[in-house]
Amino acid sequence: MATEFKLPELGENVTSGELVKILVAVGDTIRKDQAVVELETEKAAIEVPSSVAGTVQKIHVKVGQKVKVGQVLLSVDEAGGEKPATKEKAAAALPPKAPAKEKKAKPAKPKVAEAKEPEPEPEEEAAAAAAASAAPVAAAAARRIVPAAPSVRRLAREVGVDISAVDGTGPRGRITPEDVKAHAKEIILGRAAAPAAGVAAEPLPDFGRWGPIERQPMRSIRRATARHLAHAWATIPHVTQHDQADITRLEELRAQHGKRVEEAGGKLTVTAIALQVVAAALKTFPQFAASVDMAREELIVKQYCHIGVAVDTDRGLLVPVLRDADKKNILEISVELSQLAEKARHRKLTPEEMQGGVFTITNLGGIGGTSFTPIVNSPEVAILGMSRGARAPIFLDGMFQPRLMLPLSLSYDHRVIDGADAARFLRWVATTLEQPFLLPLEG
Repeated sequence: MATEFKLPELGENVTSGELVKILVAVGDTIRKDQAVVELETEKAAIEVPSSVAGTVQKIHVKVGQKVKVGQVLLSVDEAGGEKPATKEKAAAALPPKAPAKEKKAKPAKPKVAEAKEPEPEPEEEAAAAAAASAAPVAAAAARRIVPAAPSVRRLAREVGVDISAVDGTGPRGRITPEDVKAHAKEIILGRAAAPAAGVAAEPLPDFGRWGPIERQPMRSIRRATARHLAHAWATIPHVTQHDQADITRLEELRAQHGKRVEEAGGKLTVTAIALQVVAAALKTFPQFAASVDMAREELIVKQYCHIGVAVDTDRGLLVPVLRDADKKNILEISVELSQLAEKARHRKLTPEEMQGGVFTITNLGGIGGTSFTPIVNSPEVAILGMSRGARAPIFLDGMFQPRLMLPLSLSYDHRVIDGADAARFLRWVATTLEQPFLLPLEG
């Protein structure tokens, strides 16, 4: 008798994922905890292990399909069973092909071939994600037709306000520009419902009028990134503070202890050192590890120190979280950070490993640039960006000397953090980076 293996729970708030690879074929003998499919969720790409052992009788899903928690993936004969024909096994292992009479599938777009699957089509899912910010507007418009001049409606679109949610104070309930501005202020203060992803998307022109185009559906991680950053940008009043740190001595420390850290399985990077510096800074400036709850007009200050580090992967930006950074030395941080980055690049991160951060660090120094304005990783209130270090003539001890200067960029939520505090925090970080020998490598 066949046993159905269903998609298990994937983590908090993760209910589905896009199937990117099937790792078994009909007729294969599998063991418990063997990875059988690879999914890409909005948080990470993960391999799903089987909870049963036996012979695969049937594969119920296809590459490119969106599968939900509890959905049947495989039928497994736990007693063994005969292997089916080679033709069926080969067909089950390959990605699906579109029927000849329907739309032709392109190699780069296997999702298009799944148009007849009962699950939502990739195009529909992408359209739903792109229209998330416009959904409240459409729903409200269906409920209520509001009196407002075209100029007032245009103002509402420009500031990202749902015109149908605004109460008019003009004659016969007509909405005035002042009403729109007042409603926008209420949104900023957290006293009114804001659109999920900021300003409603305007209709795009027909780009095909001017030349050939190709539509490429967003991958799950890219969709999640787009929604998350749009929400953060629309709801957080961002300010970015810039500074520089003289890391000439820090490079000496890296050269002196780098091999020792490599022997332990890590890499002594500027990011690893900055991680320990920031962990210490958060003890002195606890508001930088807070979150703001405008609905209750409270600050939530965390008593733990989990720090996220942005990792560039071939599927987009992932942010694994290093736990209890304040309780670890540079050697431990370097080893764990190397492991997390490796897992991120090889699709081994779990959703849990990307949650719970209180602060984020992003380093673009390996690519280049002199400064940038990183977007706060909501619901956090600050993020530290690092650019490429460069030699510069600095006046020290009565003369100019060549020093290696590291550009730092701190973006923060102005609702929680004042400019003076941001400047003090960044100067504290810069000063500590300039005295790296005060930081413990071990112990």
